[in-house]
Amino acid sequence: MKDAIQQRLNNRGQVGIGTLIVFIAMVLVAAIAAGVLINTAGFLQSKSEQTGQDSTAQVSNRVQVVSGFGNVTTLDGTGSYSATGKEYVDEINLTVMRGSGSDDINLSTATIEWIGPNKAKTLVDGTNANATQFNVSSIKDEDDSVPVLNGQDDRFTITLNASGIAGPSVYGLEEGQTVELRLTTQYGAVTLYRVNVPQSLSQESAVTV
Repeated sequence: MKDAIQQRLNNRGQVGIGTLIVFIAMVLVAAIAAGVLINTAGFLQSKSEQTGQDSTAQVSNRVQVVSGFGNVTTLDGTGSYSATGKEYVDEINLTVMRGSGSDDINLSTATIEWIGPNKAKTLVDGTNANATQFNVSSIKDEDDSVPVLNGQDDRFTITLNASGIAGPSVYGLEEGQTVELRLTTQYGAVTLYRVNVPQSLSQESAVTV
């Protein structure tokens, strides 16, 4: 009789230990799952914040074009100056400033896509404006930060060589032609500007574009 009672107690003890082991295993699994969920949630939140910051930067950190003008030159069929030749816009000058609410913009890291009647090119900042580069100079820059727009009062000139970009035997933009410019900053923000050459360049030395 005592042996039977002892056997039942042993069985209950084994069942209790087994239940405890299962319970502990379930707690461990739940803890691991909770840790994974917390880590995943933190990662997703971080990615979401980064995406939001990048999207905001692409919208706000842009350059604003204040005005644009083109230099007019009169050339003969060989590209030499002639008072009786044909008029071309051989150089584009854009006055730019930092967009409202923008961070500092370094134009040395910016690119300009030139999509014109004769060529499509991507230009980078350089010492001289030519077939592959644009040039940045200051109009108003109190702390001599050019080519970095670091103040709302900064005004820079971006110069583009229309004749160099157009290529050999093309001396610039002709009357009525248009060019689309896409200026992209280091933040990925894009400013669009359309250059419109007037229908007549006769007797002009410079025109608004």
